[in-house]
Amino acid sequence: MNNMFSKSAIWVVVALLLFMLFKQFDNHSAASGSKTIAYSELLDDVKGNRIKDVVIEGANITATRTDDTKVRATASMLDRGLVGDLRENGVRFDIKPPEEASFLQQVFISWFPMLLLIGVWVFFMRQMQGGGKGGAFSFGKSKARMMDETNNTVTFADVAGCDEAKEEVNEIVDFLKDPTKFQKLGGRIPRGVLMVGPPGTGKTLLARAIAGEAKVPFFSISGSDFVEMFVGVGASRVRDMFENAKKHSPCIIFIDEIDAVGRHRGAGMGGGNDEREQTLNQLLVEMDGFEASSGVIVVAATNRADVLDKALLRPGRFDRQVMVGLPDIRGREQILNVHMRKVPIGTDVKADILARGTPGFSGADLANLVNEAALFAARRSKRLVEMIDFEDAKDKIYMGPERKSMVMREEERRNTAYHESGHAVIAKLLPKADPVHKVTIMPRGFALGLTWQLPEHDALSGYKDKMLEEISILFGGRIAEEIFVGQMSTGASNDFSRATKLARAMVTRFGMSDSMGVMVYEDSENEGFFGGATKTISEATQQKVDAEIRSILDTQYALSRRLLEENRDKVEAMTRALLDWETIDAEQINDIMAGHEPRNPASGNPKRTPPTGDKGDSDGISPNATAPA
Repeated sequence: MNNMFSKSAIWVVVALLLFMLFKQFDNHSAASGSKTIAYSELLDDVKGNRIKDVVIEGANITATRTDDTKVRATASMLDRGLVGDLRENGVRFDIKPPEEASFLQQVFISWFPMLLLIGVWVFFMRQMQGGGKGGAFSFGKSKARMMDETNNTVTFADVAGCDEAKEEVNEIVDFLKDPTKFQKLGGRIPRGVLMVGPPGTGKTLLARAIAGEAKVPFFSISGSDFVEMFVGVGASRVRDMFENAKKHSPCIIFIDEIDAVGRHRGAGMGGGNDEREQTLNQLLVEMDGFEASSGVIVVAATNRADVLDKALLRPGRFDRQVMVGLPDIRGREQILNVHMRKVPIGTDVKADILARGTPGFSGADLANLVNEAALFAARRSKRLVEMIDFEDAKDKIYMGPERKSMVMREEERRNTAYHESGHAVIAKLLPKADPVHKVTIMPRGFALGLTWQLPEHDALSGYKDKMLEEISILFGGRIAEEIFVGQMSTGASNDFSRATKLARAMVTRFGMSDSMGVMVYEDSENEGFFGGATKTISEATQQKVDAEIRSILDTQYALSRRLLEENRDKVEAMTRALLDWETIDAEQINDIMAGHEPRNPASGNPKRTPPTGDKGDSDGISPNATAPA
């Protein structure tokens, strides 16, 4: 508020000075109210006895005519002949010295160019420094934004899905509330806490919750805010940030994306003179320099802990690492309940069902799911967000938006329906496969059709029998095309790629081959210069590896073909259902597998009437891929 007032006052003063200056410039002409005429016309008036009196001020001549009107003329110098003409014609005249410019005019004329240059320089310096507080000379000032307990209302109740991480940082809250509890026993609270985890898991939210629970100031800054184009600016900002933090202790300093400034030293081109390395050195000194009783705790977040400098992770600095991983099924349910409090929810919405259907979702993904569902409900003019809105939002996030404008030929639709039916039937027949949640031939994203499987629980480890079944499911689409359509399409290219990668990993990395044993044949951690796994085997061994991979693929291909030939009726029934409704869910799939007529879909979509002729052609490239389980 004070900053705004000071800026307004400066502009008011500038406006007043300009007004006074221009007023003085225009004062003479406004006061005289005279008409400007040519010098020759003035001479004619003098000789014609039409001038009563004249006042000469340097080059400016003001005359009063006999009709009391005033006129003005300008001469480059005092004309002696004019004086003679005035005396001959009896005109009263007076000669005055030229009017000197006022002091304000002189200052303005002499200093205005320099002031203009200074103003332009200040403007560009403010632009380069982001217009930070303190003006253009605040290069070394910290850009950390402070939040106190009045505007930071986030607590542990707003953070869900990371109970272990909350327990790790809970003692930091206790220390900030009562430091003597730890100090009287000689204990020292960790000076730095590093939160490591994938993007969107709530690291920043958890750091704010620590400050909100302890009711202490919270300084937030990004790692990239320290590094500027000027050498030494980052180190100065680090010093200023810690000085401000000590004034508001106990408090928390939160550095987001610390890997922007905390990478290994010596890796760049600048060596020890590199601006980023100087900033990191100052950060190391500050973290190890302030006393344990100062009450300043540094919390940082990154998803690339492997690139951080070792000196940053040693005891005394960031000596505690808190893993904030993807939530499990119970954590996802808790996160959904937190975000659902912000929108009106229908009675049919079940958070536990949504949590089971969103494996691998982070906290940010789940927040986006709730928001997308609310947008679907708003488009449909609903007052509550219902389960169908969440299902549509989940389909959009998982598989992409529906390409309803894409027109497919009936032959293309039929081929896609057989392809997806092959995936779904194999998945239902194999005992270890994840349940089939939905099958669709509605184009979404780059796929012409999708078979969506959802696990019943979070998969923590991979098992050989389940991997083999996944390979068989991937082959189901191509085999269905061969058996029921009689021709092959490019739609199975993605299926073959995924099946081959999975079989290769089983042989070369997981030791799941009886003939090749438990030896690792590809080291994925030590990558070559151009990327990719480093080869550590001979050509003869590589041929055996390729033969074993081919054996796995051929065995699962034969299994998938046998199952489809034995269940032709189920593939035909599922294909008819897909051609009628384009999308079928788990209930209809179960009806088909039980030999019953599939019930109407939950959305109530009417049966589709096939077109009478070709309406267009697909690009023939988009894969009919199964959705990843």
